[in-house]
Amino acid sequence: MPEYICPHCKKPIYDDEALLCLYCGESLRRSIGFMGKLKYPTPRIISSIVITLMLLGFILLIIK
Repeated sequence: MPEYICPHCKKPIYDDEALLCLYCGESLRRSIGFMGKLKYPTPRIISSIVITLMLLGFILLIIK
């Protein structure tokens, strides 16, 4: 079973599905699946969503 170290209290967490630290209660900043990644967005995710929406809008503008 892989060990994960809490970034706040530095204690090991052995639960693979834990989102909060068992000791200090802080978020482990794990993203599970697509919706988990949206919960803690990174600038790369936000920029890719904006660029995709801009491209779709441009394509729709050209088609009409």
